[in-house]
Amino acid sequence: MKFGIRKPSLKKRISSRTSIKRQVVHRTGLKMPKGKGWARNPKKYAYNKVYNKSSIGFFQLLKKLFK
Repeated sequence: MKFGIRKPSLKKRISSRTSIKRQVVHRTGLKMPKGKGWARNPKKYAYNKVYNKSSIGFFQLLKKLFK
């Protein structure tokens, strides 16, 4: 589990937006409503909840500093 500042990765950022799996899920309407991710994959939902509370993105940090 990562604690602290996450390093930005341009490669991962682009691949997540252009993945075939993401396109198929969105186009077929299998997308979960906001806040209902626990229904699709509870283990992933719990991990992401803890991860997002314990770490901060580089760009989020910059936004807070220059606000």
